[in-house]
Amino acid sequence: MKIFGKALNIVPGVLTYNRDGLATKHNADFMKEPRFVDAYAAARSTGSWADADIEWRAHVIAWAAGIGSKLEGDFVECGVNRGGTAMMAMRHADLPALGKTFYLLDTYEGLVEGLVTDAETEGLARYKSLYLPVYDAVVETFEPYPCARVIRGPVPDTLSKVDTDRIAYLSIDMNCLAPEIAAGEFFWPKMSVGAPIVLDDYGWDGHIEQKRGWDDFASRHGVSVLSLPTGQGLIVKR
Repeated sequence: MKIFGKALNIVPGVLTYNRDGLATKHNADFMKEPRFVDAYAAARSTGSWADADIEWRAHVIAWAAGIGSKLEGDFVECGVNRGGTAMMAMRHADLPALGKTFYLLDTYEGLVEGLVTDAETEGLARYKSLYLPVYDAVVETFEPYPCARVIRGPVPDTLSKVDTDRIAYLSIDMNCLAPEIAAGEFFWPKMSVGAPIVLDDYGWDGHIEQKRGWDDFASRHGVSVLSLPTGQGLIVKR
């Protein structure tokens, strides 16, 4: 591998992390932190990632949830599937103790015909097996957490059911552009200054339309998207 014309050697035996499309020698001590270990175990138990592990993406979620926990407003996730990242954010930020509500929006059965472009359909074909009816399972998962509100249906139709005037944390992972940007536009005026938006699909292969759409969104709102080596994107409200 070369960077700036020079060889960059990553010796497999000294990698600190080599999963989920990311290999690095950088410090990964966060994976040993007790609060992270507890939250990640709860998140993984939802079955969201099958046999995979996504600790570094989960670390980004935990960091963003920590920021949101200190701001005025509630939490929102659009694109919940089985609830893994929502559980990560909730447990790591100890949301039940903060008096905040966590709104969880999804169809809970996959993408909606008519909202997905031809290019997105082609790129997402390999993910079809992930989209099974999971509504009942998610309701059961979050039943012990009264702060969680599971909202079923397609975005943008369900956005008005998020009945809060202030948002402190927003996670978006709907695998298609139109509902993602609709959610971004709907929640942007409600977001506290400094509140993070975590974009799960931003840098991943097969999601170029989402990246371009979010770059345009950011430009129109006078901000920028931080592209992360996890494949995620991060926007901070100004």
